[in-house]
Amino acid sequence: MCLAIPGKILTIDGTDPIERLARVSFGGIVKDVNLAYTPEATVGNYVIVHVGFALNTVDEAEAERVFDYLRQMDELGELQIESSPTPSP
Repeated sequence: MCLAIPGKILTIDGTDPIERLARVSFGGIVKDVNLAYTPEATVGNYVIVHVGFALNTVDEAEAERVFDYLRQMDELGELQIESSPTPSP
């Protein structure tokens, strides 16, 4: 399933509006996210993220509501980093 997931911005690197990146926590799983579509986003904000891009900012209550739904549907596992299979010799 392909969803937009809320996450909390922990840090922001860069000043170029196109290349500005954030470390975003998705319930404890931290990933890099591009902030090109959300120039107003700051550290501590919650953003809706799809395929590595923050699409919109949301308030904390809305972010928690979405996480509760995802937990109920058991969909948070998709955020885990999958390990690549070791190539055979």
